[in-house]
Amino acid sequence: MTSLPLAGYSARVPLPETIPARYTEEEADNFSIRPVKRQNFRLRELIDMILRVTGKDLPRVQQILRSGTIVYHFYRYWWQGFDADASELAVVLAEFPGDDPARPFRAEACYMVLLEGSSAVRKPVEITREAAERKPLFGAHSFWECLLSRAQESAPVYEGYSFDRAADLYQVELTAGESSSLQRDASRLAPRAVRLSLELLTPIVRLIFILPRIR
Repeated sequence: MTSLPLAGYSARVPLPETIPARYTEEEADNFSIRPVKRQNFRLRELIDMILRVTGKDLPRVQQILRSGTIVYHFYRYWWQGFDADASELAVVLAEFPGDDPARPFRAEACYMVLLEGSSAVRKPVEITREAAERKPLFGAHSFWECLLSRAQESAPVYEGYSFDRAADLYQVELTAGESSSLQRDASRLAPRAVRLSLELLTPIVRLIFILPRIR
């Protein structure tokens, strides 16, 4: 004998393993037409992309899965939205890394520093180790060494984990005097491309050190 479902009972739908999606370049207006492409995401792949936008925020991830759309790196993706059970979604999110304030700052692991100015309009300037570690002719230090010395002088404060960079972020706030000193170091030691990128950033108010999450 087959039992009937109870009135008002709604069976829990398991999270889908594969999500068919479409995507196209995001447009600033509604008149241009770009080709629409298709892609099948595994659940973990789709959530990985969502986390790069939302961070590890379960209600926001739920909302985006339900709405069935997200903009990431100038592309809009959309799929058939679905309700994700909070407990099941929490298990999936637990597989991803997250904030870990106990992780010590390790200067030798840093591969990039973001230099932020006082204007919220201007984007931070990204300085990579590769771009700034070369010493100028007859120079005793590189601009990269100057950046790391700021971290050694002022204990960096843990800011959080960045899913988009797969890295932990640590920040150092600069005083007006420290900012001026860093600008002088840049004018003396930084390669030309780095100097040009910093010209419009005065004053520099914050350094953010990026350390890749190894494990």
